[in-house]
Parts: sequence; C-alpha cells; structure tokens
Amino acid sequence: MNIEERKKLGRRAVLIAIFGNVGLTIFNFVVGILSGSTALIAEAAHTFSDILTSIITFIGFRISLKPPDKLHPYGHGRAEPLVGLVIVVFLGIIAFEILSEVYKKVLLGGPITPPETIAAVMALVGVFVNFVMTTYIMKTGKKINSPAIIADAQHQKVDIFSSAAIFVGVIGAQLGFPILDPIVAIFIAIMVLKTAFDVGRENINNILGTVPSKEILDNIQKSALYINGALGVHNVRINYLGPYASVELHVTVTEDLSLKEAHEIAHNVEKKVIEDVEIVSMVTVHICPDVEDEVYCVDK
Repeated sequence: MNIEERKKLGRRAVLIAIFGNVGLTIFNFVVGILSGSTALIAEAAHTFSDILTSIITFIGFRISLKPPDKLHPYGHGRAEPLVGLVIVVFLGIIAFEILSEVYKKVLLGGPITPPETIAAVMALVGVFVNFVMTTYIMKTGKKINSPAIIADAQHQKVDIFSSAAIFVGVIGAQLGFPILDPIVAIFIAIMVLKTAFDVGRENINNILGTVPSKEILDNIQKSALYINGALGVHNVRINYLGPYASVELHVTVTEDLSLKEAHEIAHNVEKKVIEDVEIVSMVTVHICPDVEDEVYCVDK
C-alpha cells in the first residue's frame, strides 16, 4: 500500500471518529442532564475524550508519514505508538473523573434518583453508533497497520460496552434500584482503565521492539530462502518503526561465490522480503559463507 492511499484511509477513519464522537458527546450530555443519569454524563465525558484522542491520533498519524531525513534516517513511524501512549494518559484522566463524580454522589451523600426512560433510549443509540464506528476504525487501522488508529479503535470499543451497561443500569433504576446508575459508572471507569492498560502495553512493546509473532518470522525466512543461492537464514531481527518494520538477517551462501554474486543474492533477498511481507519496509542482509567447522557469522 502506497503512502497516499494509507494517508487517505487513515484520514477518513479519524474524521469519522471525530465527527461521530462530537454528536455522541452532545447528545449524551444533554440527555444525561435532562434524565438525571450519572452514568450517561460519565459517558459524555468519555466520548469527549474520544474526540481529543482522535485529534491526537490524526496528528501522530500525519507525523508518521513524513519521509526519512538526516536526523531520522528510519523515518518518523514511531510517532504512532507514542501517540498510543498519549491516549493511555487521557484514558486514565477520564477514569479518575468518572470515579470522582461517583464518589461525590454516593459517599458524600448526593441525591440518587432513577434516570428517565430517555436515558435508556440514548444508551441504545450509543451502542449502535459506537459499534459501527469501532468496526470501521479497527478494520481500517489493521488494513494500514497503524498502531495509533488501532489504539483509538480500542478506546472507541469501550463505549459499546459502557453504553450497553448504561442501558441495563437505567432499566434497573426504573425497576426500583437507583443505585445501579452510579454502579454502572464505576463499571465504565474500570473498563476505561483496562483499555488503558492494554493499549499501553501494546504500544510500549512496539517501541521496545518485542519479538513479533512466529508467523512473521516464518514468512521472512520463507521469502529469503526462495532466492537461488540462499542456503539458510538465521539471526533474524525485527525493529518496529510504527506501522512498518526494518529487518536484519543473516543468509548463508556457498563459500566459493564472488563478491558480486554474493551481493546479488543479498539484493534479491532484500527485495523479496519487502515484496512478500507487507509490514517490512527495509531489509539489511548479512552474507555468511557456509564453511564446515568454522564460524563466520555469530549472533552478538
């Protein structure tokens, strides 16, 4: 996928997230005030955070598309997982605000009244809208392999379950259990914190270069061994660069090859791996002679 197509798809996903959450924030807040639903007001705060994080996601996404330069020879791809960590901070703040509101209402003796039925209707609308947005954003994020947009989709996904929980809480309150509304707000806060943990762990692993799935390693080795003259592949390392990755690997060849022949094999391996493994954008190949009882390539 070329940069322009990736930019177009990413921009569309982020804009859908922004405008969709603007509408949900306004309606959740207004209906929450009118109906007296603490959980729905908490959800309005959460969807407002979705707007901010989507804007930050878009900024990080645009930065990641900048080409390599003298100061950043590997490009700017790591801007995306860094943005993912910013989203974690926002999630933590929102969870704190939700729990603070519940504390004021329950432990400090604030009034607890059953929300109006309109809150349940708004919750169902929230379930539907968030499901549609999350599905589209996640699908796009995976298609263009964007850590930032995938993190934003994970953030958005929380709203599906929180809206469903609000619906249950409102109905329960209407049946004589008003305490369910603030309990649902606590449940939302816990889900927000769980999402923050998952998003944070995934993006930290991306930045630290955690070993990828065995499938990617197998695909790299298979592509390299497809080239005539490549007898073996070892010491495969992957360095994530946000949406893309660079690969370093050692290829074993017969010891009697000329420098030109060995260079051609290395060049063909590099080209083949980039063609076959979509996440890989650059490859460094080390050539090792296949000499019995002597070690020319070691993993340092």
